Amino acid sequence: MYFVYVLENSEDKSWYIGFTDNVERRVREHDNKAGGKHTRRKAGKWEIIYYEAYIDKRDALGREKFLKGGSGRKFLKRQLTHFLGSTPT
Repeated sequence: MYFVYVLENSEDKSWYIGFTDNVERRVREHDNKAGGKHTRRKAGKWEIIYYEAYIDKRDALGREKFLKGGSGRKFLKRQLTHFLGSTPT
């Protein structure tokens, strides 16, 4: 199983969108500054706020690419409006 996930930074509320085959391990890596370059530079903890599961790796990678683009970010903002309570950055 493969996952596309969205993390939110506890300090500045910025988002990180990623792909993995193990969500729990990957979030720990981001929190321990062993994740992506973007998350290593940020202070604060990362919290998972959204994820999707895929059987095929190619489908997950395609979805990650979409969510990182303009239309994908708009989709996420609409999806998470009620959860977040306000428009995220």
